Amino acid sequence: MPSPRIIIMGHLSREGVPQQIEQLRDWFSRRVEVAWIGSTHDQPPPLEGAVLCVVFGGDGTILAAARALAGRNLPLLGVNMGKLGFLAEFNVEHLQKHFDDILAGKVQPTRHMLLQMCVRSSQGKPFSSPVANDVAISAGPPFRMIHLMLSQGGRPIVQYHGDGLIVSTPTGSTAYNMSAGGPIMEPTLEAIALTPIAPHSLTIRPIVVRSDRPLNIAAVKVNPGTMAIVDGQLSAPLCEGDQVTISRLEQDLLIVPHPGRTFFQTLTGKLQWGRSPHESPDARPAGG
Repeated sequence: MPSPRIIIMGHLSREGVPQQIEQLRDWFSRRVEVAWIGSTHDQPPPLEGAVLCVVFGGDGTILAAARALAGRNLPLLGVNMGKLGFLAEFNVEHLQKHFDDILAGKVQPTRHMLLQMCVRSSQGKPFSSPVANDVAISAGPPFRMIHLMLSQGGRPIVQYHGDGLIVSTPTGSTAYNMSAGGPIMEPTLEAIALTPIAPHSLTIRPIVVRSDRPLNIAAVKVNPGTMAIVDGQLSAPLCEGDQVTISRLEQDLLIVPHPGRTFFQTLTGKLQWGRSPHESPDARPAGG
């Protein structure tokens, strides 16, 4: 019986990542066929029969891998070699401990919705990208207030005056969205959070909307430096009159969860959510 095929992606410019992948090469080869190893900056070739992508890096590496593999229905297993490790839940020890069970299907991947963002520009080239975490419309220099009009499915929702807007997936709700006062959502929900950045009016508050209707953001008044930013990693300039369309991708992102902890345990352990100020920060939830 042939060995399962996997691919490996990593933040290969991060110190320690190439060395860690090389150290595990023999360990992997005894269990699987490694069909391809590459950077998240590379576009993986079509790989028939691949069942898993192991990603070495931090959460940003997972986001880059998710965009590179969008539409391939290939589960991602994140091995944290960064700082927070919210999406990249495994360390090397836990990877080795749970890998055989993951290959055997005993740990099922969870589905996270992906978005597609397109900028129809009146002055430049169109831009499009899959979105794993969020799209942020940021005012940029000279940092004057901008004016955006939001509609969904052709129906107007609201006008935003302020420093910008964050359109977040549930997966990205614990990132920029949360920092800007937006809601935390369970990552497997099918919804979109709309969180204004420093709105001019006290009546404008974050809202959660359905994900099955496309959103359209019209740039009514913007700055020379206003940008549409995808996952904090890719960006496109916005000019007055540009239209940003955000819709749900048909294929979901598949993430292999850590079998030793739940989303809420990760939320508490990594972000201190729901923890009493009198509780010791060293009281971590169990999991291994």
